[in-house]
Amino acid sequence: MSNKSKKLNKVFDAKILANAKKIAGKYEIIIASENNEYYGRGLEMPYVFGGGKTSDECIQNTREALISAVAHLLEQGEVVPAPASEGKRTEQVNIRLTVEEKTILGATAKSRGFQGLADYIRARALTPQS
Repeated sequence: MSNKSKKLNKVFDAKILANAKKIAGKYEIIIASENNEYYGRGLEMPYVFGGGKTSDECIQNTREALISAVAHLLEQGEVVPAPASEGKRTEQVNIRLTVEEKTILGATAKSRGFQGLADYIRARALTPQS
């Protein structure tokens, strides 16, 4: 995967780009590897992806994609997701699962790079479906 072929040619206003870098710089990146390639996505923006031959290259490319996505949203006057680390969770929801359901959900969460079942469920439920 070549950086040159993956770079976006969009030019953003300097203030918007600086703000996007500040916001996206706080976003969490989830990475996975397969066949000696690394793939990353944003926790706050799960449909924004990046990749690379090393984990560092993957993180860098994913961060660039997040910056571009945030800059685009800012440019359009849209609301951008707050960094997960800044969210204060004050409400709790309890659900009952069978042992099998919990096992399946836990394995799926882990295979997709989530730290836990709650993060996986939150990301899936709060991500707009297209």
